[in-house]
Amino acid sequence: MVTVLLFIGGVVFVAIGIALSIALHEVGHLLPAKLFKVRVTRYMIGFGPTLWSKKKGETEYGIKAIPAGGYVAMVGMYPPNPADGSVRPSSTGMFQTIATEARSAAHEEVGPEDANRVFYKLPVWKKIIIMLGGPFMNLLIGVVLMGVLLMGFGTAQATTTLADVNACQVAFGEPTPTDLNNCTKTPAAAAGLRPGDTIKSFDGKDVTNWTAFTDDVRASAGKTVPLVYVRGGEPITTNITPVLTARPVIDANGVAKVDADGKAVTVQVGFLGVGPSAAMVRQPASAVLPAVGNNIVQIGGVVFQLPQKLVGVAQAAFSSEPRDPNGPISVVGVGRVAGEVAAMEEIPLSSRAATLIGLLAGVNLALFVFNLIPLLPLDGGHVAGALYEGARRTVAKVFKRKDPGPFDIAKLLPVTYVAAVVLMAMGALLIYADIVKPVNLFG
Repeated sequence: MVTVLLFIGGVVFVAIGIALSIALHEVGHLLPAKLFKVRVTRYMIGFGPTLWSKKKGETEYGIKAIPAGGYVAMVGMYPPNPADGSVRPSSTGMFQTIATEARSAAHEEVGPEDANRVFYKLPVWKKIIIMLGGPFMNLLIGVVLMGVLLMGFGTAQATTTLADVNACQVAFGEPTPTDLNNCTKTPAAAAGLRPGDTIKSFDGKDVTNWTAFTDDVRASAGKTVPLVYVRGGEPITTNITPVLTARPVIDANGVAKVDADGKAVTVQVGFLGVGPSAAMVRQPASAVLPAVGNNIVQIGGVVFQLPQKLVGVAQAAFSSEPRDPNGPISVVGVGRVAGEVAAMEEIPLSSRAATLIGLLAGVNLALFVFNLIPLLPLDGGHVAGALYEGARRTVAKVFKRKDPGPFDIAKLLPVTYVAAVVLMAMGALLIYADIVKPVNLFG
C-alpha cells in the first residue's frame, strides 16, 4: 500500500510541476505582451471547455479541461484581410479561405481604441521578445531546478571507498563462474581487499579521486606495486599486481562504445577487480550552466533525430523489440518514471527527491528546445516569421524600395495545420508506446 501511495505521489508531483511549467511558459508570453501594450484577451492553461475563469482588467484568466498546454490570446496576431481591413477578398481557394478566416478571427475583438495595440504592428524585435518569452521561461526554470539539484543535493560521484571486490577473474563478456571458490582470483581478492576499504595510495601516489586511480591501475598491467588502504581506521600496506585484460571503452557520457556490428569496443588495460561506492557531492554554482548546456545539447540531438527515433518507438510499440532508453517519451512516460522513482523505498528519500527535481529540469529544458523549432504553431515558427519580416524590410530599405509591411504569417496556416496534425500523431504514438511498451530505465 505504501509503495502504491509513493508511486501516486511521484506522479502527482511531476504532474503539478509540468502544469506549473506550462503556466509559467505562458506567463513568459503574457508579461512582455502587456509591457509592449498589446491587448491580451485571454490567458488559458489547457484547451477545450473552460473549467474556471476570472476576468481581471481586459484579460480573462482561466483553466480548461484538457491539460495539454496553454495559450495567450493577443488581438491582431495577423494583418487584416487585404481588401479593406475587414472585407474578405474574392478568392475562394482553400488555402486563401483558411488564411482569410484566421485574419477575420484575429480582428473580431479589435476596436478603434486598439489601433496601435495589435500584435502585427509591433516592431520585429518586440515580436521576437514576446514569442521567445515562453521558451526563455522554461530555460530559466530549468536553470533554477538544475541549480537546486547540483548545489543543494549534489551529484553521485565515485569515492575511493570500495563498494565491490570481484572474487574471480572473468574475461570480458563471459559469465561469472558459479563456483567462486574454484576460480582464478582477481588481484584485489588475492590481496585481501574487502568492500568498505578506502584506497589511500597506489604505487606511492596518494589516491584522491577514483578516476585518477583507475587511470594508474590501467597503466600498470603486470607491474607489482605497493597499495595502501584503510580498514577500520587502520592503514594497511600490501602489494598488488594489476592483470592485463580487455575492458570496454567508455565515452564521455559514460556509455560503452560499440562498433558497426554492435559489438562492444574493448582495450587491453590493467585490472584489479574493484568497484567504487558513490556519494552525493554538492557542486559549485559554476557547474550549473555547463550542466544545462550539456543537457540542451543532448536534447537537441534527440530532437534532430526525432523522425528516426519515432520509427524506433513505433517498431518497439508494435513488436517484441525493447524501447530505446535514450529515446523520446510522452508526459505519460515521464509520469511513470516519476512514480517508479518515488516508489523505490530502498533508495534514500533525498536521492529520490533529487531525481524528481532533475526530471522536471529535463522536461523544462526539453520544452525550451522543442519550442525553438522554426515551425508553426511552435514559438520558433513565429520567431522565424518575424525574422523573415525584418529581413525583407531591411532589403527594401537598402534598395530604397517601398516598405513591404508586416509579414502575413496567416499564409502559412495550412502548413501549420499539417504540422499540428503531425505533432498530435507523434504525441499519440508516444503515449501509446509509453502504455504498452514503456521505457525500462531501472532494469
